[in-house]
Formats: sequence, structure tokens, C-alpha cells
Amino acid sequence: MGTAAEYQRGSVEDVACASFKRVQEALRTLEEFSKLIGDGDSRCGLHTPTRSVSEDDAAPASNIGTSLVDPPSLTLRVGVGTTSSAARRFEQLRYRLYTAEKAVLRTRFSRERLFDQRLYLLVTASACPAGCESVIRAAMAAGVTLLQMREKTLPDRELVAQARRLRAWTRDADALLVVNDRPDIAVLAEADGVHIGQNELTVSEARRIVGPERLIGVSTHTIEQARQAVLDGADYLGVGPTFPSGTKSFESFAGLEFIRQVAAEITLPWFAIGGIDAKNLATVLDAGASRIAVSGAILTATDPCAAAAELLTNLPL
Repeated sequence: MGTAAEYQRGSVEDVACASFKRVQEALRTLEEFSKLIGDGDSRCGLHTPTRSVSEDDAAPASNIGTSLVDPPSLTLRVGVGTTSSAARRFEQLRYRLYTAEKAVLRTRFSRERLFDQRLYLLVTASACPAGCESVIRAAMAAGVTLLQMREKTLPDRELVAQARRLRAWTRDADALLVVNDRPDIAVLAEADGVHIGQNELTVSEARRIVGPERLIGVSTHTIEQARQAVLDGADYLGVGPTFPSGTKSFESFAGLEFIRQVAAEITLPWFAIGGIDAKNLATVLDAGASRIAVSGAILTATDPCAAAAELLTNLPL
């Protein structure tokens, strides 16, 4: 996706939201009118039709095309036998449009916030010597507002419980929460998104679970994978691994050259990942990165708040 297309996304969503509102107002009007027709309002002389069209109704003298008919009568003839359930149908459709509108607004809000993110913290509870909650709150106090829960070994019930704890902590700080690998857990915990790898569900499969309102990130290790993730509809990319990492092992490293390739052609938000810390950050930025994802650089720091603050200070705005 090019820069022009990425900028256009916001204007398309503006049009979609405005269209939703116009359709809602139209349906609200139709709903109220159908109630008026179907409720036997004596002031208008209307009643719920229960019969089929009579010969008189079908006669030329009363045919719609040959004489003037007042609007209620016209609607009555067109809607014979249908108005009793029209209000319910209009209301259901209006609710579905309202839900879709909210999904568009939430997606747009999350994506706009995603563009502002520079530091992405990947959290594994067992990797936090000072305790998971303490580290997370310290990082958020320094300004981190995007976190990912990365737990590979917890049973599902513990995973849900942990995700809900992180959701509560991040909500307190107005931070985004993403769940690694598990779109179902992301939905149950009311997280803001899910992050998937090359061996997990596809973007389209994950989207069926999390819906249109949540973010989907994809790990990429080659420029071909990065291009494909953009075409598949990912909201952001993880780009790496850049260096050896103390929290995750890799068979090979894409390195700085991969960062240069992505920087040259991918405009979707992306985060360089893999062994990045304050010591090698300048090298990563020189290769073209403007966003990074880290784990050990903050989780294992003696002062997680200070470590996060140092990284944020050196990242471009």
C-alpha cells in the first residue's frame, strides 16, 4: 500500500461514517412511518391491512397510475400484508448499521493511535524479575502506550485471566493492548488487537474472529512477507529479527538490510524487532526504522521506567 493510498484510508472512513449516519436517519424516518401505518392510528384513518387487494383496489379508477392518492394510502397499497413487521425490520437494520458505524469509528481511532506509537512493549510475565504489573505500570508511567501480551505456555484459563489483568492495567493508562497469537483471547479480554506470526492464522482468518474493529499485526522476516501482509490487510507489521534476543530464539536474522528494504517501500506502520536496546538503537534508526518493539530492554531493566523513558527520548517523534 503506497503513501497516497494510506492517506486516502482516513477520507474513505469519513465518507463511510457520514453515509452510515444518513442511512440511519432515513431508516429512523421509515421506521416511525411504518409504526404509524401499522398501529391503527384513528387520526389518520389507517389500520393494519389484513386482506389481499380487492377488485375495487385493482380497478383503473383507483389505480395508482391513473389517479392521485394521498401518501398514507399509497404506502398502504404498496405495503399490503407487510407493515405489521416493518417497524421491527427497520429497527433491526438500523441497529446493525449502528453497530457497523461504531466498528468503523473504533477501527479508525485505533489506527490513528497506532500511527503515533513509537515504542511497543512485548510482555511475558516470567521475564519480569520485578513482577509483571510493576514493570508494566512503570513503562506506562514513562509514556509507553502500546503493549503486547506474549505468553506461550499458559493454559487457556490462565491466559484469559492474565489478558484481562493486562486489559485492566492498560485501560487505566489509556494504552493499547494486543494479544499475541490468539484472536479468541483478544476478543474475550476486550483487547485492542491480535498479533500473528507466519505460522499462525492468516489475516483473513483472524479478522473473522476479532472483527473489523480490532487491530491485526503480522510478524515478517522477508520483504516478500511484508508485501504480502500489506496486501492481506494487516494494520501493522513486526519487522525482524534484527539482532539476537535474550527473550526469544531465532534460527536466522533478517538484520538491518531487511529494515532498509521495508523502510524503502512500506508505508504501513511497522516496528523493528529483535534484540533492540538503548545501545544499538541508533544503528536501527540509521537503517530507516522509526518505531521499535522491545522486551528485555525494559522487562529486565533495573529501572523499567527509566529504561522506557531513555528509549522514547531517542526515538523520532
